[in-house]
Amino acid sequence: MDHPVIIIGSGLAGYAVARELRKLTADKPVLLLSTDHAGFYSKPMLSNALTTGKTPDSIINSDADQMASQLNITIRPHTQVTAIDRVSHTITLANKEQLSYSKLVLAIGAEQVCLPLQGSGVAKILTVNDVDDYRHFRDALIDKKKVAIIGAGLIGCEFANDLASAGYQVDLIDIASQPLGRLLPSEAGVYLQKKLEAVGVVFHLDASTQSVEQIDDRLSLLLATGEKVETDIVLSSVGLAPRIKMAQEAGLNVNRGIVVDQMLQTSDEHIYALGDCAEVAGRVLPFVMPITHAARALAATLAGNPTAVKYPAMPVLVKTPACPTIVSPPDADKVGKWVVAKDDEGVKALFQDDSGSLLGFALLGKATLEKNELVTKLPPVLG
Repeated sequence: MDHPVIIIGSGLAGYAVARELRKLTADKPVLLLSTDHAGFYSKPMLSNALTTGKTPDSIINSDADQMASQLNITIRPHTQVTAIDRVSHTITLANKEQLSYSKLVLAIGAEQVCLPLQGSGVAKILTVNDVDDYRHFRDALIDKKKVAIIGAGLIGCEFANDLASAGYQVDLIDIASQPLGRLLPSEAGVYLQKKLEAVGVVFHLDASTQSVEQIDDRLSLLLATGEKVETDIVLSSVGLAPRIKMAQEAGLNVNRGIVVDQMLQTSDEHIYALGDCAEVAGRVLPFVMPITHAARALAATLAGNPTAVKYPAMPVLVKTPACPTIVSPPDADKVGKWVVAKDDEGVKALFQDDSGSLLGFALLGKATLEKNELVTKLPPVLG
């Protein structure tokens, strides 16, 4: 019997591998396991669904049955994997059932980081990591007016813009001195802040959240500055941590993520990983474009044509309509400096080395029109 390729995870990474594999082989058995309903949707749509008129139901493009039919694969929703046995090439499910695999693909994503906060309102803090979380968040918004967001990173800024544009009063809190502190030079961060303030976002920067107390039906955040922020809802968006526990318990090499090489192979030759859970040649890249490239390469490998993943320059579009923003951050180990040009219409920030070679950029406002020209000058992320 030909054991299937088993894919654990029904997010973009899991479905992308299945889709790309089907383009290359029509009959290889594929089994996709999902802890949830296994509906297919674009996770990036969650952070701007209000202003695009999307409901949680309309965000889901296809259900598990439709995806199984489209891709000619077997899908098992609401299925929890509890263990991987690398010797017998089997996985164990929560119901004690064991399944054999020829190759195993881990596409298990990442968890929202939870801050160690104090207070009676901590249990009321919401996070959005999937469409079911988002459904709960949208239900919580009914008849509410104020939302406090902890974390002014990419997702926090996108949610802030979306909520403010939809008429909510938004407080955005971050320990950094500017929004998108890890992606933008200070001049660009200030520009983005002003544009978001213009649509109603109130910033609380250089401020960590100490506690969240429930007072009647409202929540009160105490910041380290001593300031109190009163709100109806608290949304935490302070980052993602790759899910590594399953791999760790199976004895696979893990670091920040599940460690894989450019073949997307783990320390076990029969097990692969991609997406938000994977650390590819030292990089954790929780964005759509790296997943797309990784899925194509891995599908080729699974189809019998070993293919290393290569990442070209992959700029990230930040969905903040109040301030169009595109960033291609330089690698953390690159030495260089930001050269910034700004005016009322935008900011063009180029990260260059000593010889003037372009290693990264941040474009805001009108400067985003220069993206295509600048991308051609960037080095590949992973050659």
